[in-house]
Amino acid sequence: MTSEPMTEPPTGTWQLGDLTVNRVGFGAMRLTGTEPFDRGVPRDRDTSIGVLRRAVELGVNHIDTAAFYFSGTRSANELINRALAPYPKDLVITTKVWPGRDPSGAWWWADPEQLRGQVEENIRQLGRDHLDVVNLRVPPSRRNKSISEHFGALAELRDAGLIRHLGISNVTSEQLHEAQAIAPVVCVQNPYGIGAAAKDREVLRLCGDRGLAFVPFFAIAGSGREAGPVPGDSEEVHAVARAHGASPAQIRLAWTLQQGPHVLAIPGTGNSHHLQQNVAAGAIHLSVQEMARLTALSPPDA
Repeated sequence: MTSEPMTEPPTGTWQLGDLTVNRVGFGAMRLTGTEPFDRGVPRDRDTSIGVLRRAVELGVNHIDTAAFYFSGTRSANELINRALAPYPKDLVITTKVWPGRDPSGAWWWADPEQLRGQVEENIRQLGRDHLDVVNLRVPPSRRNKSISEHFGALAELRDAGLIRHLGISNVTSEQLHEAQAIAPVVCVQNPYGIGAAAKDREVLRLCGDRGLAFVPFFAIAGSGREAGPVPGDSEEVHAVARAHGASPAQIRLAWTLQQGPHVLAIPGTGNSHHLQQNVAAGAIHLSVQEMARLTALSPPDA
């Protein structure tokens, strides 16, 4: 599959190492079912393939995925391969390792020496000879512990040519410092959106200071996380949405993108209409007053 060169989107672009990506990307988690991880009805295969192809047509050139994004009958990586291979030259595919799931769907966490197998699994499923960006996804139980052994193992795989660039996910500022002392980091992927806590804002600011991409997940879902947005957005979000003729989800994305030019978005959906809305959110500009109104929904710094 090929794509025509795209003009620069309203949100601009950012660098993941030597790779240029548009700031509104696509998250593949929801491609496999109405709810991820085999808890809902599997999506129609052709519909998911169509959404991926439409994303590229709309200018998306950054897709976030993982080998553990699968349900009983669908695999996000294999859907990406089927929909987009041979891949457009400007397409950047980011994946993540450390978590894994066995064929029954049960979760497990890799030891450092098992990360090569996870990287190779992603390579096989995507049909590539290397991975553009691999994030080390830190388990919640390790948020305040060392990640040096696992990140060092990924750095060795980068040196071996299996990975082009490295990132980290679900981390603290201290873990970012630790990783950068081992190997170059091009992005940090953490939960972030309206209502984010002070510790999350600290990582966003640190990435901006260091010229690193900050890639928030759950920017739309918020506390709903994998289950999706929690019903009943605040009146402040609805009021700003009405003023722009937009949906609350679009306003959440626009607010997130306006946190800084280094902030990327990877909203996920299996619905073409929602996909178009997500991409269009990049063109929404919130005023200083609107930004302040929405930022006030976050707890103050400690």
